[in-house]
Amino acid sequence: MPGERTKYAWRTRILADRAQLGATEHAAEAAALAALTPTLAGADAVVCAYVPIRGEPGDLRMLDALRAADATVLLPVTGEPGPLSWARYEGPDSLREARYGLLEPTTATLPPPTVAEATTILVPALAVDRRGVRLGRGAGYYDRTLGAARAGTRLIAVVRDTELVDRLPEEPHDRRMGWALTPHGGLCALRP
Repeated sequence: MPGERTKYAWRTRILADRAQLGATEHAAEAAALAALTPTLAGADAVVCAYVPIRGEPGDLRMLDALRAADATVLLPVTGEPGPLSWARYEGPDSLREARYGLLEPTTATLPPPTVAEATTILVPALAVDRRGVRLGRGAGYYDRTLGAARAGTRLIAVVRDTELVDRLPEEPHDRRMGWALTPHGGLCALRP
């Protein structure tokens, strides 16, 4: 995929590719990601994560693996466009259906600045390039949220191996990632 494509073209192509992914391959990739996630945070770490939906890499096993490693896992709670609020993940039974087809915790909602408590943030992405430029779905929730993260917080885009690309289009408001996590490539440092 040439780097000059527009974000819309990239999104269209990646979503089409994800729609073609079979259930067996998705499950295998999700299992690989779940096996990798406990290494991302030590005991007593705070990890902001998300529940993968609609073909996104991973599944609830990633979150459960983090909890098993004694990390506190916070998930986004959607509201009006702007920075994300958060809530503690306490297992699959603590989730409910929310807007946009998302699953959100039923636990107490925490304000957007809570993201500053995180040592690691797993960020959903359609793609990420080797410079750290992330392609999201276009709503800007994460770009508005990540500015409140502490310096030194690991920002990790979670993508399929084919979604780690050489170059994506970038806009001034885009927040760069420091790492990519892929099912087969594992954790990969990104360089500006």
